[in-house]
Amino acid sequence: MAEKYIARSTEIAARMLGGEMMIMSAQDSTFFTLNEVATVIWQAADGCTPLSEIVRGKICQEFEVDAEQAQRGAERFVDELSQHGILLVSERPLIDSSDPEIS
Repeated sequence: MAEKYIARSTEIAARMLGGEMMIMSAQDSTFFTLNEVATVIWQAADGCTPLSEIVRGKICQEFEVDAEQAQRGAERFVDELSQHGILLVSERPLIDSSDPEIS
């Protein structure tokens, strides 16, 4: 299975409100309220960290969940948000972290 890299789209509106992340797609006006786990994935979606690393390093650590179960849930979440243009998904890093112009 190919690795997935995820990044937040610039075509969205997102705000943390009362401890919950609220996101709206500019593409189709779909509105999402993210739970704690989804919020961690959203905040870690930097375009250069693989989804599997986000799951192992953040989700499994913070929420003490089985890695396979967490990976499946993360994949479903990413697939759903990518269908609405909220998350960008690629098999390669979306941002070159070694590029000195990116900071």
